[in-house]
Amino acid sequence: MCSVEEVRLAAADAQVYWMSAKIGNDQFLLYAFDGEPADLEEAVEQVIQRARRCQDLGLRVNDGCPVTYPAWVRRDVGADQAVLHGPAAGWQECLDAVARLADDQLDLRDAAWRLHVFCPVPGVPGTAQPSTVTVLQIGHALGDGVRSSAMAGVLFGRASNVPGIQHSSPGCLITRSVSAARSQTQLERDTAAGLVPPPASLRPVLSINSRPGGATTIRTHIRRSEELPGPTVTVGVLAVISGALAGYLADRGEDTSALGAEVPMAKSRVRTANNHFGNVGVGLYPELPFQRRAARIADELDQRRRRAAHPAFAAGDRSLAAVPAPLLRWGVRQFDADARSPVVTGNTVVSSVNRGPADLTFGGRPVVLTAGYPALSPMMGLTHGVHGIGDAIAISVHADDSVVDVDDYAGRLAVALSDQNR
Repeated sequence: MCSVEEVRLAAADAQVYWMSAKIGNDQFLLYAFDGEPADLEEAVEQVIQRARRCQDLGLRVNDGCPVTYPAWVRRDVGADQAVLHGPAAGWQECLDAVARLADDQLDLRDAAWRLHVFCPVPGVPGTAQPSTVTVLQIGHALGDGVRSSAMAGVLFGRASNVPGIQHSSPGCLITRSVSAARSQTQLERDTAAGLVPPPASLRPVLSINSRPGGATTIRTHIRRSEELPGPTVTVGVLAVISGALAGYLADRGEDTSALGAEVPMAKSRVRTANNHFGNVGVGLYPELPFQRRAARIADELDQRRRRAAHPAFAAGDRSLAAVPAPLLRWGVRQFDADARSPVVTGNTVVSSVNRGPADLTFGGRPVVLTAGYPALSPMMGLTHGVHGIGDAIAISVHADDSVVDVDDYAGRLAVALSDQNR
């Protein structure tokens, strides 16, 4: 069984939960399976039974007291957490329906996840027959990309490997704040001395950082891992996105010399919250030849990892954990979703998660691909997902139609992914 106990939300997770009232942050994890189950209702029941054996999947949020942190409490897993959508006319029509799922965000006080099933779906990449597409909608407070992927694995037959949380006393805010301030001073000294890489530069906003205001569209391209350039899948796809996105923006008269991406990066220290990552900025260097561009991106990601390993960031996490609930609630209430900034961490988000071997099944049908679609935000009208299972890699685009000409950009990205010369 999974190991999560009924405890208060960590401060980082409570912050994510409260922020969801201002900006929807449900995650949508897509898994496609080759063929249709012989008995669809039985296949769904198997998923429900697996969920009942996993403590992490039997939770909801109790947020009844304004002066305390919300808590995870037990919730019987029921058939109401599975939604059968019936057939889709084709793969893209199914993706269109998936994009609309974000219009109905979860109420974590009722349930922290919901499974959507589309069957049959013809034209799924990697299949020769009408197949099944499932989408796990899961509250971000319950898990980051790594943890949510592990819970999806449980639903589809993988032995439980949901990362556990190390719970500890919140501690004294004053003591921990003083420690965090001292650690921050040391970080500044170490940076000046060249012992720690400097922070990432902020990027001027581009058209893709306009506030979303239209319908959202998703596109997904599938490649085999050996078809993508190295040195890693993440770096290779970032370099490909760089070329495609710079070309799209340059054709619209925009300056892409400072083009950058915001990349979620897992923390290397002990996990103390369901959300155990930080967003880092990296340059995309579209002006460089492909191999040099990829090398610069890889170097920047390494710099961000080394900087994030400095004790100052762990001290900052400990300080956040000690913030009293009313103070953190107040801080979240001050967030203005309508505020605009002339600079951003990255002009687009690129979230990359390896979801493991292709050992998952639904109703006896084997998994063929998995994908994900990072949420848009007031300063982000275009995001990307890079998700792998087995040797199938999904490179996905999630965009607001009023911000991005999705057909144009997705077409450029497809060409760049297939360009053997790059």
